[in-house]
Amino acid sequence: MSCAKVISQFEVFPAGELGRRRTWSTAEKLRIVEESYSGHRQGSVVARRHGISRALLTQWRKAYHLGVLDGGKGGGFSPVEIRPDGPPLPRPSVPAVGPGERIEIMLPNGRRLIVDVSVDMAMLTRLIQVVERA
Repeated sequence: MSCAKVISQFEVFPAGELGRRRTWSTAEKLRIVEESYSGHRQGSVVARRHGISRALLTQWRKAYHLGVLDGGKGGGFSPVEIRPDGPPLPRPSVPAVGPGERIEIMLPNGRRLIVDVSVDMAMLTRLIQVVERA
């Protein structure tokens, strides 16, 4: 004896609807899709109410999410205005540091270099090169 159970779902459409192919406007599709999102698990109910299959409603929902079914409201190009360059933006001010403040630099070779914050950049570059070679 087999314990296998066959369960299948199918939809029954009224006989008057058979053989008739309906074309839906974008506005109607939008209205139906938005109605299908009105509550929890409303897809099948809304599809039955409008005489469409759940598969068709699912296709419309996918198109809705991709922005294809928007009735021309979204997507496309936005106008862009190019203006000539204005005055340069002010540089952010660096907080003043007092004399004797130091920074610590950890080098890739594991050595540590401690220098005064007001050290000249060229001098710092030379120091780093010397310490890395040592």
